[in-house]
Amino acid sequence: MRIKITILIAGATLVLGLTACEGGSKPGSDTPRPARSTEPTAAATTKAPEADAEAGTLPDMTGKGLQSAQDQAQAAGFYDLHSHDALGRGRMQALDRNWKVCGQIPAAGKHPTDIKIDFAAVKLEEDCPNNDQGSTDPQVSTTMPDFTGKSVKVARESLDSSTSLTVTDASPRDRMVIVESNWQVCTQEPAAGTKLDGRPVTLTAVKFEESC
Repeated sequence: MRIKITILIAGATLVLGLTACEGGSKPGSDTPRPARSTEPTAAATTKAPEADAEAGTLPDMTGKGLQSAQDQAQAAGFYDLHSHDALGRGRMQALDRNWKVCGQIPAAGKHPTDIKIDFAAVKLEEDCPNNDQGSTDPQVSTTMPDFTGKSVKVARESLDSSTSLTVTDASPRDRMVIVESNWQVCTQEPAAGTKLDGRPVTLTAVKFEESC
């Protein structure tokens, strides 16, 4: 009798153990897990405030050589440096040591160091003009501008790029007009104020040190 009771108790214990195992979660089972939050944390959404540009003192470069002006501007912390032809001829400042500063934008004083600095310059042997003639880029017009006395380069940049342009030497020497920023317009066809609308343009010119 005792043997039967022992066997019954052992069997019941085994059944209970198997039931408990089937009800519990197993690695790799289909029991759903809590979903992870996809909302960014406060640390992820917070951006570092952008630092203001450092301020520096820009010296007055008027009268200095262009190369020296650029070097001094960089020493003061300014690096966005530009220059243009103050005579409005559109010449490039290829050799900075051959040019001098007539004016600057902005003026001397306290400025953010990332500001654009633009020097108006002429060649060393030239006089600075009373007014900066090259501070704005040539604007393309639908009517013929008055190009008299302007450089051939500026004249070309003031015309639509599709315009047929012919430039000849106004002197009897019949030279080729190669470096257009060194030549000034003497005559033009059509006349100033004429509607262009695709019309060809003809200019005559001489070098700037010459008279038309």
